[in-house]
Amino acid sequence: METKNYRIATWPAFLHSKCPRCRKGNMFANSMYGFSGQKMNNTCEHCHLTFEIEPGYFYVAMFVSYAMNVAEFVAVALAINILTGSSNPWLYTLVILFVCLVLSPFNFRYSRVILLYWLTPGIHYNPELSKDETVE
Repeated sequence: METKNYRIATWPAFLHSKCPRCRKGNMFANSMYGFSGQKMNNTCEHCHLTFEIEPGYFYVAMFVSYAMNVAEFVAVALAINILTGSSNPWLYTLVILFVCLVLSPFNFRYSRVILLYWLTPGIHYNPELSKDETVE
């Protein structure tokens, strides 16, 4: 039997919201934008990692989402200032609120992904779990 390198790159797995331990299973059951809302899987279908480590674990993701919102607000405000040069507060308020509304599903999903990938001690990528389980 040959030994193959089963390492899966971090960024593609992160962008596709894959399990942080095996990088194969999906963290979410449906798409980011849709009418059904976002449903997070309880466990990884590949390595059976429980995503919510303890009750209320994802409350910490609110702080990550807050930081993402602040960065988006600042970026949008700078873009408005550079592109229009306007000092109208209503323009800033309406555009920033619209961007906040449009990006809220993105912030919800990726705040949880960031929390599990980089801010959770004890969850690390295990290349052995990335192997497909096939019986030969």
